[in-house]
Amino acid sequence: MDINEQLIERRKASKKGGGEARIEKQHSQKKLTARERIISLLDEGTFQEIGMFVEHRATSFGLDKNKIPGDGVITGYGRVHGRLIYVFSQDFTVLGGSLSETHAAKICRVMDMALKNGAPLIGLNDSGGARIQEGVVSLSGYADIFFRNTRASGVIPQLSVIMGPCAGGAVYSPALTDFVVMVEDTSYMFVTGPNVVKTVTHEEVTSEDLGGAKAHAEKSGVNHFTAGNDVEALKKVRDLLTYMPQNCNELAPEPTVFEYNDSKRSTIGTILPENNTLPYDIRKVIDCVIDDKSLREVHEDYAKNIVVGFARIEGKTIGVVANQPAALAGVLDIDASRKGARFVRFCDAFNIPLLVFEDVPGFLPGTDQEWRGIITHGAKLLYAFSEATVPRITVITRKAYGGAYCVMNSKSVGADLSFAWPTSEIAVMGAKGAAEIIFRKEIASAEDAAIKHKEKEDEYAEMFANPYRAAERGIIDEVILPEETRDKVIAGFRMLENKAESLPLKKHGNIPL
Repeated sequence: MDINEQLIERRKASKKGGGEARIEKQHSQKKLTARERIISLLDEGTFQEIGMFVEHRATSFGLDKNKIPGDGVITGYGRVHGRLIYVFSQDFTVLGGSLSETHAAKICRVMDMALKNGAPLIGLNDSGGARIQEGVVSLSGYADIFFRNTRASGVIPQLSVIMGPCAGGAVYSPALTDFVVMVEDTSYMFVTGPNVVKTVTHEEVTSEDLGGAKAHAEKSGVNHFTAGNDVEALKKVRDLLTYMPQNCNELAPEPTVFEYNDSKRSTIGTILPENNTLPYDIRKVIDCVIDDKSLREVHEDYAKNIVVGFARIEGKTIGVVANQPAALAGVLDIDASRKGARFVRFCDAFNIPLLVFEDVPGFLPGTDQEWRGIITHGAKLLYAFSEATVPRITVITRKAYGGAYCVMNSKSVGADLSFAWPTSEIAVMGAKGAAEIIFRKEIASAEDAAIKHKEKEDEYAEMFANPYRAAERGIIDEVILPEETRDKVIAGFRMLENKAESLPLKKHGNIPL
């Protein structure tokens, strides 16, 4: 066999991974192999592999007789929609995809390259965790990855796709990245598995209930996007990347064409119910302002009282943050505040303008919220908006009450433009509650307290349950008709294209964590 044939044979051996039997098992579980995943993710023929022949150096517990080229992870770079990205894909067919010293070094290598070259990093996770036979060396490898995740945060987009097990220390790399995509039924994440949970807390729980895609999408918020299978997950990643710039020094790509159904200009005025206590779906309002079918909602199943996601206006990427009156009347609670704050900070880090739709009656009251720290968590959203230097526009559709009004990107915390519909109510609180406080004595001494209360409620509403007092003070820039919203937003973002604002010189702020 000549030297060229040797190379070809070595390549074949590496591409076989853990062998045909293990590949068949992977397929039987409705999972693609590590290499198939990369092929599905990247543009055809663009993948360039790095470290194909890397092998572990461990000798204990029989590992010296179990060496497979690549050592359980495929790393390299390629293109998505013609744009450079770096990728690593853990191979469960090789020692359960377990992380060794050299496995970690391969991942760190592409992370370093991604950071140096200013391109997104995609991690395809399918691993049984640290390679126990290597002891602390494998744990140190995790720490090397965590360190790079943190250094790359806010510099390049980092996306994690969980396509199998991800347990123990392994979960913290995805947690440090910008977005997590999980596959239903085949992926799970947890710090400690069901057996440990049963031993320590005596709870009986399955892997799926403890850390499956649905649990993390609805309960913990760890999972941002859920996919039905591997192919769907990778398609979502390809789509998401079109909304993001390559790095913090660039802007998101702009499609050459976009569509907007002009009939939506009139539809938007019919969405809000006449009774201001009734709910409506804020997504319908958003849809009437953005380009057709351009909303990509983030955390769709978590904290449903706030809607966040990417969208486009005239082909340009924006971030949308909106109170959702159809869930908990759109109040801000702990989960909604965290969800909103995290998304706002991502958009600000990557030069994505923010459009905020506000209809918020306040913060959710109750001992549960107070004892769990609504003050601190609510401050996260306030901090995120106050810190953001990207163009920011707010549209108040209905209620804007109390401290929650301030938090939702008010002009006082740095919004560049603030519009209000005629239906908006900007006040410290609702008319009913305000009347009870301001006119307490008059109501109490009246012959008919109910009639007096209604009279005073109407008096307060006439004074404050409208946008004009705020507009008179310049707190609102303009009161606009609903059908004017898209044009006003477009004009505003065009005006703000060259906005230049910087934060005071400092190492970093101390966000209320």
